[in-house]
Amino acid sequence: MVATLLELDLSVPLLEAPPQDPLGAALARRRPLIRTLIDGLRLAAFDPDVAGLVAHIGGHTPTLAQAQELRSAVRLFATSGKPTVAWTETFGEFGPGTVPYYLATAFDEIWLQPSGDVGLTGIVAEAVFVKDALAKLGVVPEMSRRYEYKNAADTFLASQMSDAHREAAGRLAESAMESVVAGIAEGRRLAPEDIRALVDQAPLSADDAREAGLVDRLGYRDEVYADLRRRLGEVRLRFVHRYRRAKLLEPRHALARFAKGPAVAVVHGAGDIHLGRSGRRGFGATSIGSDTLSAGLRAAAADRDVRAVVLRIDSPGGSYVASDAIRREVIRVRETGKPVIVSMGSVAASGGYFVSMAADTIVAEPGTLTGSIGVLGGKAVVRDLMTRLGVTRDGVAEGRNAWMFSAYRGFSEEEWQRLESWLDRVYDDFTGKVAADRGLTRDHVEAAARGRVWTGADAQGRGLLDELGGFERAVEIACARVGVDREEAEIRTVPRLGLVERLRSPESSEDLPAAAAGAAFGLAGIRGPAELLATALGLPRQAGVLTTPVLWQLR
Repeated sequence: MVATLLELDLSVPLLEAPPQDPLGAALARRRPLIRTLIDGLRLAAFDPDVAGLVAHIGGHTPTLAQAQELRSAVRLFATSGKPTVAWTETFGEFGPGTVPYYLATAFDEIWLQPSGDVGLTGIVAEAVFVKDALAKLGVVPEMSRRYEYKNAADTFLASQMSDAHREAAGRLAESAMESVVAGIAEGRRLAPEDIRALVDQAPLSADDAREAGLVDRLGYRDEVYADLRRRLGEVRLRFVHRYRRAKLLEPRHALARFAKGPAVAVVHGAGDIHLGRSGRRGFGATSIGSDTLSAGLRAAAADRDVRAVVLRIDSPGGSYVASDAIRREVIRVRETGKPVIVSMGSVAASGGYFVSMAADTIVAEPGTLTGSIGVLGGKAVVRDLMTRLGVTRDGVAEGRNAWMFSAYRGFSEEEWQRLESWLDRVYDDFTGKVAADRGLTRDHVEAAARGRVWTGADAQGRGLLDELGGFERAVEIACARVGVDREEAEIRTVPRLGLVERLRSPESSEDLPAAAAGAAFGLAGIRGPAELLATALGLPRQAGVLTTPVLWQLR
């Protein structure tokens, strides 16, 4: 029998959540779901028909958290004794390549094209500031926040990092670099201090990288595959996600899905958080609508076969009231006796942390961005810009504060005080619920809050989450909590709907699971203090008052 050589194609961006509408499915046709790859590698680890694993690490750099999740899956596969090989044309073409190289070091062998480089240049925590550009345009941002580390507001209010912003960014970069150096040192069997010395010398040519022990062999794709065939004999190639799909169609797995056995429900939430239905902004990213995600949680709670729920969150946050509505549904699932385990993706901060904190257990990768327990609010006053363009507005109003949220007038002193009081109330509610959900004192929460973003590694040390790990670890915890063997449990995505059902409008908000399906193609109902400005000028749109800096880049 011809053995299977699995291929892991990392030259395409990975999906955090399954598509929720026909357009999304079409756009994501060649993009695998990250949990599908993790599960495929788990199934293949001890499959006698699988001979090895070869990965192409291409130009689409995964996030640090995604790289860590894939590293764990590759190392699990390697415990079977089967060869694991990573190859690439370059780790950055005379550019940054730290995260893809870090991912490659999980493999037993690394091949690099002779003309390639190893851009192991370190980690940058970078933010963008548009205050001066707005001033030139005649736009005045009027915003406030709680507190000094809530740096999403700095995008519009500052021209450079404040001391608090620089402190937080510095620790993010430092924590990420600690994880990267430790992983590379372990994978390449080198001392951490040697890795740091090589970082300061990078980018390195292919010859220099091989001499330093960072790569094993130099060669092109055909040479990589020829060498594997020489070692393994005749093999057939199959992508990991295609292998998993075929594996689950085998009688043993197919019968298990149809059998009414114990199930663990997986509910996904990816994107900005807002009220209403989940959706998609044009051809761009998906969003989390509180109605949709809440219905998904209710569907999981109502399913008699479901023993536990894994809530996968990948979100920088957004609306406060939408986040609070989702948190309430998490609590209601727990009240049915079903544990909720949160698996954080690349980012689960501010509103993304709010919807997670009431879970029984929170799991995140060391490189996940989380925390950001704070709030910001305000508006962008575009009156001068519109006047320059020849656009004016006028009107009459009834009510002292009817003009409060107009983008054509600044806040009055009374309106500003109302904004400040509202921010105090939201911040107090946020921190109080963190303390109650996590079993912490208010003083402890305050020390970790004030809007500061943490890596998963640092957040765990501050009690904001429970374990370091990825989606598979969250599933293991869920199974253990309800006494179900991991290999016997059905991992069931909720909602589980066919194309026709996804297109059908639900009869009511209790028409489950149809009500949990994502909205069709269209604009998600995003709200936020800078929405008008962002829409008009093409700037990054803030999803709401519980938003972490969407301009953070760890690269």
